[in-house]
Amino acid sequence: MTSNTRVVVIGAGLAGVRLARRLGELGVPALLVGEEEHRPYNRVLLAEVLAGRYSPDVIALPAPAALTRARVTGIDRVERTVSCADGSRIAYGTLVLATGSNPVLPPLRGLFTPDHVLPEGVHAFRTMDDCLGLSKAVRPGTKAVVIGGGLLGVSAARALARRGAQVVLAQQSERLMERQLDPNASQLVKRHLTDLGVEIHTECRVRDVRCVGGAVRSVEMADGYALDADLVVVACGVHPRAGLAKEAGLAVRKGVLVDDELRTSDPHIRAIGDCAQHDGTVYGLAAPALEQADVLAELLAGNTSARYAGTRALTRLTLTGQDSLDLAAFGETVPQPGDDVVQLTDHTRGTYRKVVVRDDRLVGGVLVGELGTVGALARAWEGAEPLPSDGGPLLHLLTNDGGS
Repeated sequence: MTSNTRVVVIGAGLAGVRLARRLGELGVPALLVGEEEHRPYNRVLLAEVLAGRYSPDVIALPAPAALTRARVTGIDRVERTVSCADGSRIAYGTLVLATGSNPVLPPLRGLFTPDHVLPEGVHAFRTMDDCLGLSKAVRPGTKAVVIGGGLLGVSAARALARRGAQVVLAQQSERLMERQLDPNASQLVKRHLTDLGVEIHTECRVRDVRCVGGAVRSVEMADGYALDADLVVVACGVHPRAGLAKEAGLAVRKGVLVDDELRTSDPHIRAIGDCAQHDGTVYGLAAPALEQADVLAELLAGNTSARYAGTRALTRLTLTGQDSLDLAAFGETVPQPGDDVVQLTDHTRGTYRKVVVRDDRLVGGVLVGELGTVGALARAWEGAEPLPSDGGPLLHLLTNDGGS
């Protein structure tokens, strides 16, 4: 395997592992480089590890044989090598950036120590180390504050509550998961968390993280209200991890810019997953990352007709257990003037289904509770085909698992 043919994949997350394994199946040797000490794992399921339902081994990914652990520190595009923190260099013919994303850490007073590290008791929630650190710190009765009410914050708050913590969730916007859900669905998620004992504050901005002796003690809001805290989880979203690409002189905006063949501005370097920006979009979701990996595997194996045309991404959250929470959202969940809306609600069972139709086409939907119809609805949305005008098939799509 010579340097002018070797595929080197930086990043052992979902996208990188999927690509390396698909290349192996297609007979293309690839070296996967990951910097975490743990076996590659499914990041989507970290909340279940934190909740105590799964051990880390359960969410491990089947890693390819050619996996090396190293932290890549630079890319030499002329020599086609990458340099690592241990002083080693790895030659490549094609380099693939699957570096993922970093947690957003907002500019709050007291969030970092003078040495620019998080104080004791303050955690991000992005990696297995973050998850294990939180698991070690939480105890029944622990006072935990979760900053952020998006998908990550909701997952973290629920997991901590299931571990017996006294959880307060602070959300700056007016409702939970506002980017994915409509107001009715957000209210159901809020009710689910409240039933678990989570105290929820919306439309409040965190101003300060107060520490004593290097350890967190409270979180202060912009209005001066203070929340006691033994533990703080910062769940304010993620941003593409594109530093390596930027330092190497590749074109970067929000993420690393790629074309329909997932090429960067250097024809010998590709990018997939959370770090990549295709046609103006950084997805930050598992499904597009896996689709990009599959397309790139075909391209690198010689299928010159393969192209990535974008993904119509569906957001799905499934948290299992006796107090399970299932939700899915796709497309435009808030209608525009002139749109038709069909919704079914069962307050007793805590289920909610809604679809938005525009010009006889399904343009979005949201489901909370029973998700038996989500596959059929997603296929109708992805196909973008006109729906029959009598509305019968649409109602069937909403209720074909028995209805609610």
